[in-house]
Amino acid sequence: MNILKKIVVIVVASCAITTPLLAQNNLDSLQHLPEVVITEKYTDREIRSSAPMQVLSQKSIRNLNVLQLSDAVKHFSGVTVKDYGGIGGLKTVSVRSLGANHTAVNYNGFTINDVQTGQIDVGRFSLDNVDIISLNSGQSDNIFQPARLFASASVLNIQTIAPRFDDDQKINGRASLKVGSFGMFNPSVFTNLKLNEKLSASLSGEWLSANGKYPYILHYGEAGKDSSSVEKRENTDVQNLRLEGALFADFSNKSSGNLRAYYYQSERGLPGATIFYNTSDFSKQRLWDKTFFAQAHYRNDISDRWNFQANAKYNHGYVHYLDPTFLNAEGKLEDTFRQNEIYGSGSVLFRAFENLSFSASTDVAVNNMSANLPDFVYPTRYTLLTSIAAKYVTNQLLATASLLYTQTSEQVKWGTAADNQRRVSPYTSITFQPFETIDFRLRVFYKNIFRLPTFNDLYYSHVGKRSLKPEDTHQFNIGFTYSISIGEWLPLLTITTDAYHNKIKNKIVAYPNRNTFEWSMMNLGSVDINGVDIALESAFELSPKVKLLTGSSFTFQDSKNMTNPDSPAYKHQLPYAPRFSGSGRAAVETPWINAAYSLLWSGTRYTSTQNMPDNRLSGYADHSISLSKSTCIKQNKVVLSFEALNLCNKNYEIVRNFPMPGRSFRGTISIDF
Repeated sequence: MNILKKIVVIVVASCAITTPLLAQNNLDSLQHLPEVVITEKYTDREIRSSAPMQVLSQKSIRNLNVLQLSDAVKHFSGVTVKDYGGIGGLKTVSVRSLGANHTAVNYNGFTINDVQTGQIDVGRFSLDNVDIISLNSGQSDNIFQPARLFASASVLNIQTIAPRFDDDQKINGRASLKVGSFGMFNPSVFTNLKLNEKLSASLSGEWLSANGKYPYILHYGEAGKDSSSVEKRENTDVQNLRLEGALFADFSNKSSGNLRAYYYQSERGLPGATIFYNTSDFSKQRLWDKTFFAQAHYRNDISDRWNFQANAKYNHGYVHYLDPTFLNAEGKLEDTFRQNEIYGSGSVLFRAFENLSFSASTDVAVNNMSANLPDFVYPTRYTLLTSIAAKYVTNQLLATASLLYTQTSEQVKWGTAADNQRRVSPYTSITFQPFETIDFRLRVFYKNIFRLPTFNDLYYSHVGKRSLKPEDTHQFNIGFTYSISIGEWLPLLTITTDAYHNKIKNKIVAYPNRNTFEWSMMNLGSVDINGVDIALESAFELSPKVKLLTGSSFTFQDSKNMTNPDSPAYKHQLPYAPRFSGSGRAAVETPWINAAYSLLWSGTRYTSTQNMPDNRLSGYADHSISLSKSTCIKQNKVVLSFEALNLCNKNYEIVRNFPMPGRSFRGTISIDF
């Protein structure tokens, strides 16, 4: 009870500190919605945010030489993407070494949930119909959102392209075809339809296939000291299909809604580790997965003070895994998993004054899972999430605070279920501009959040452990943002710098067991993470017709296991968490041709909890370039582009014994109609 009182005091104090401040002035450059400030440039949102926010617009994505969402996310500071190589390799996102389970993936306002693993394979998301990607550490300044978006340490937001029409337009869209090395073939199309003045629709589809047989160097011993041979990666083929449709309705000037259906299916090989004598015969695992969801959103701006929104979603997931060389009585391992989710949410926003607003949200979710495993317990989890939040905003100050209450109930058909949970999670953030004429801001946030063990963690028959404890995470962040414009030649220069400390108790660490599908889990007990993220963005007007756009990021992370002073891994860096990493990009835009360059680099990492030389994984640098040309044919915009990826042709490893492709090429033709 004392803890709860302290949390309430923190939230009330955070709101009270801001209330005596003066009202806003000079509002000409801003648009005010009921509770959020939106400016014309997305970079303004990054520097105004009270917690770190990173944004990639559709234009920036096109300059990055990326095919999948996972490739774009690698350019965010503080992000570690575990990539097992190739187009079809599994890809998960960890922010600030907290683990992929702490990163929520928000797709058009709805969190994508996987109660089986807790990790979303972001490699499945295409970028052809994506408008904006953003990453929030802590949480967003938007308090008018479902409670589930308050319930994670970071949120990766994906916003697809919404229908937009000129005055007399009834239909528009884009068709594209990408072809590239290793058998890549990727046609896609999306179209927007204006059905009437109040109703519009969007449809999109995509097919991706590749054999993925890229060459790599297999070392027979320590690299550079022993003999080696050139091998080809086996069992790396992939076939993906994505279909998506959405209906948008403006019921009145104050109410609107949308309905979206999404279907994804994939078949792929899971390549094995590139260990000597293990290059082909033991790389036969296959994975089939299907995802379908339907989601509905409704919003009503009841008055200038009151707003209401409701969400509903049904999600079905199917996974089929086959290992035809598994050593058991049947001579194979074949598992099938199905999971279902029914989800509903309601949120209310009250704008008490021009600068002060409050919100409340309640989410309910029911998740269940079935499998063909012997003695499987068929778990069901009931989750209730309730949040209350407050926000105060002026031109020079923005402050938010929230409380999240989480209650879960676990049930199984037989056996013992995991413990039920009840938690209260506080959050508070402030950003302040000390000087009215200088766009320099200081910011700080604190968040306490926990995450439950997944169904695999708890109930999987081979590695599940009922004794696993939930992770408890404390996040502290302090930083500053600065933006300046110097005449016409430098219209934009922004710098963001954040130092952070994360304290994790009972951290759950997952690592591959026999292959990339089966994992083992353990509690590390206590982990300390200290780091610094730095990001720079700039735009130069080299001439009236030539622009140079640049961006870079740098991350330092010291992620230590602080569990047991007697352990040989005490104060050692966490597995696969580099101390130093970063990215860079530059794009030159001319009336004749556009050219872009991108860089990804990482320092040394360790593959185990003990930082011994045998566990050291070398750093890497990945350089890529692209050229693109656009023209108009009968009022249709046609874009041709050519990309050269990993110019140095290095088979670097993000995960040990899973080499990335070397030099490759990709060509694209797209038509906007």
